[in-house]
Amino acid sequence: MRFLRPTGEEAADPKKTVLWLSLFASTSTLICCALPLVLVSLGMGAVVASLVSSAPWLVLLTRHKVWIFLLSAGWLVLTARLVFFGKQSCPTEPELALVCRRLRKRSLRVFWISVVIWCIGFFTAYLWLPIMLWMQDMLN
Repeated sequence: MRFLRPTGEEAADPKKTVLWLSLFASTSTLICCALPLVLVSLGMGAVVASLVSSAPWLVLLTRHKVWIFLLSAGWLVLTARLVFFGKQSCPTEPELALVCRRLRKRSLRVFWISVVIWCIGFFTAYLWLPIMLWMQDMLN
């Protein structure tokens, strides 16, 4: 079962670090920008007020949302480069090859989850309000 325990070299894999940082960065777009907008749109302004009073750093994140989206998009591009164009060789030993393929599938899954989270954050932060205003104008 040695192949299930990462060695020092495998544990410090920069690809894994960048992959998890991209997930963290894309999740921050939801926390800073999407969550408050969705809650206010659903009529839960009091929840947002209590959230901001208990976590005042959310206001700082919201003020710098352009930078948060740019940095998280940069992490996603770097992750895509590593996942799709990085060194993609698996060992020939059957057990290790199986673990390698599983890790590659897991990496792709985490990457695509990060992309979906980033897109949801981008949509709610930049497109939701203009679309809602446009729809309101169309109905009036």
